[in-house]
Parts: sequence; structure tokens; C-alpha cells
Amino acid sequence: MKIEVFKTKVECGTAAADRGAQILKSTIAAKGRANFIVATGASQFDFMKALTQKDGIDWANTAMYHLDEYIGITERHPASFRRYLKERLVDVVQPGAVHFIQGEAADPAAECRRMNDIISQDKIDVAFVGIGENGHLAFNDPPADFDTELPFIIVNLDNACRQQQFGEGWFASFEDVPTTAISMSIQQIMKSETIICTVPDDRKARAVKQCFEGEVSPMHPASILRKHANAFVYLDIDSASLLSKTE
Repeated sequence: MKIEVFKTKVECGTAAADRGAQILKSTIAAKGRANFIVATGASQFDFMKALTQKDGIDWANTAMYHLDEYIGITERHPASFRRYLKERLVDVVQPGAVHFIQGEAADPAAECRRMNDIISQDKIDVAFVGIGENGHLAFNDPPADFDTELPFIIVNLDNACRQQQFGEGWFASFEDVPTTAISMSIQQIMKSETIICTVPDDRKARAVKQCFEGEVSPMHPASILRKHANAFVYLDIDSASLLSKTE
């Protein structure tokens, strides 16, 4: 894992997008197609804007997976990650294939099985992720399941996670934030050939320190990225402010 720190969140997102674009273009050139995972949330705004403005990516030869979706929310809801991705990526660059989690599916377990069948046929070339204020990776809140081999799982959202979603303005009240979601598992994320993790903002500083300088532990889910040989973490000076080192 390699950490890079930038002066501003815009520079952080732009640098992550530079690497991401390079990987997508080289993978398409070598294999004819690139499969990627993309995260959502306020921390990804600058990264996603920069990535979708990059020239030379043959988006028609890409397939997109998203990381997680609330259970019981339709894509019309302001907090829907499908809506987020359609507005900020899918409708902008039109990937050749898009694999959305249907959060309002009547049977969430069956929806997990559907997604598991789809992703089992693909090798993920690059995962674009962030980490939460509680250190979560996707919606794998602490203590995260580091062992399950199932690609998509049903998870419970802890209060810190739900408070972050409310604090970012996605919901009118804390009580409105769902308590369950479908999330890509830790092991599935770690199977990605390359992981690009973009984490700006001072509200992430504590999680950054715990995950990248503390013990690798399910209590700090994103700490698992330190075990990935090809993971790149992009921070701004605010999110890196508590680190004693950046290597």
C-alpha cells in the first residue's frame, strides 16, 4: 500500500483520477475491457468529477459495479447510491455495462445471490473506494467480516455510520437513515487487481490514523488495505493531519 498526501481535496481527487484513468486505459488496451468498482459519498465528489472528464477512456468497453446500497430505498430517493452514480458517472460517460444493487428488492438475500452470480464471472481490474468516519470499507462497519468469501452480503449499519450519512445531508433526520444495507464484502474488494482509495477531509483524520497506523483489525475495516500489494491511498492535508508518517 502506498499513501500520497496533497494540499487540497481537489488535488487529492484529481491525482486519484489520473491513476484511475491510466489503469482503465491500459487495461482496455491490453484486454479489450476493464471492470471497475466505484464508491459513492461526499468524499468522492472531486474524484468522480475528475475521472469522468478524462480524455481517452473507452467507457463503452468498461463494466461498472457499485459497492453498496441501502435496503428499502428506491433509486429516486436522494440518498440512493444508484441515483448518485447515475447522475455523476453513468449518465455522463455511459459505461458499457452497469451492475446496480437493487436496494428495494423484496428479498435482499436473493438480490445478494443475483449480484454474486454476476460478479463471479468477472475479474475486477480496479476498485475506486473511500473509507468512512468509522473506518468502514464499503458498508462493512466495525467489526467487519474479514473472512466471508461471499461477494455481496447483508450488513447492519452502526450508529456512527448512520450519523455520517445524516451529517452529509443525505437524509432529513437520523431516524430516516436505514439500519441495513447490501454491501460488497471485504474479501471481494481485496480481490481487485488495483485499489485506489480517496479519503479527503478532516472528519476522516481519526479513521485514517487508526486504519493506516494502527493494528490491522476488523475494528478498523479499511486497515485491511495495508495487506493489498497494489493499493494506493490519496489523502489531503486535513485527512492526513494525525498521521505520524506517510509511507
